[in-house]
Amino acid sequence: MRTPVTRIAALLLAGAAAGAAADYPDRPLRLIVPQAAGSATDTAARILANDLAPELHQQIIVDNRPGGAFIIGMDLIAKAPPDGYTLGFVPIGAIAISRSMVQKLPYDPDRDFQAIGLAYTGQLLLAVYPGLPVKSVAELIEYARRNPDRLLNASSGNGSPGHVGGELFKQMTGVSMQHVPYKGGAQAINDLMAGHVQVMFESLNSISTFAHSGRVLGLAVSGPQRSNAFPDLPTIAEAGVPGYAVTTWAGVLGPAGVSREVVAAVNAAINRAVRSADFRQHYAAIGNEAAGGTPEEFAELIRRDSARWADVVRRSGARIE
Repeated sequence: MRTPVTRIAALLLAGAAAGAAADYPDRPLRLIVPQAAGSATDTAARILANDLAPELHQQIIVDNRPGGAFIIGMDLIAKAPPDGYTLGFVPIGAIAISRSMVQKLPYDPDRDFQAIGLAYTGQLLLAVYPGLPVKSVAELIEYARRNPDRLLNASSGNGSPGHVGGELFKQMTGVSMQHVPYKGGAQAINDLMAGHVQVMFESLNSISTFAHSGRVLGLAVSGPQRSNAFPDLPTIAEAGVPGYAVTTWAGVLGPAGVSREVVAAVNAAINRAVRSADFRQHYAAIGNEAAGGTPEEFAELIRRDSARWADVVRRSGARIE
């Protein structure tokens, strides 16, 4: 049973917490991005930070912490004070894919983070070296079947959506290609243009410029619907792999323990930002679609995609040492 003194102390603490939440935010926020400056995730994070800052009436400082298969940045987010002043802009690979590929993580992906808001959804482009004698997904499948393990399938890294998207494609078509992981999409795309690798599944916001210019040949997009950025390209499912669908996404997470009031304030600001015409235009220009929604919806997306990719990773045998 609480004594009068402890009851008074609890009330004072509750009042202080409520007051702090009411004043939130009263100083700049730090937005950790677990990938390098200039990456597709970084570009999307900076667009969000630019539009989110006026909504929160505070500066948002983007802090890139790449390395260790997202682990360095994710660990910083997980261990940050749960006061809402250190948040993370986290892509699907960092929270829903890498957990199945790394044997030991210094954090628990399910318990150590608080979902706050989904910023965007996107797609991959299935692209090939223009000198490869294929012009469609069906021709690529046929070529790969006639030349098992001859094709080099590049990705921006182990655990990236492009990596597991390629693994799913191989599982659903029965083809055999060699996966070649890079440390980032830029070098992989350069090698695809040069013909050092022949196939790549890569996010539209990284590769669309090169596909539009003809330096790589886009065959199809990975989502359940065609992309506004490539309206003439079929989906991979339409092009001969029924049921294939891969979407990318990123959103804002905080460390576990962030108060409901702060979560609600940041979520509301994200939703206002993503509804703006300016934000939607910026994201459309890089092939993404503005998202939004509740923290609970974002948490469910993380849970659902974590389970889906765990199965694909298990069947592929892929690991990050």
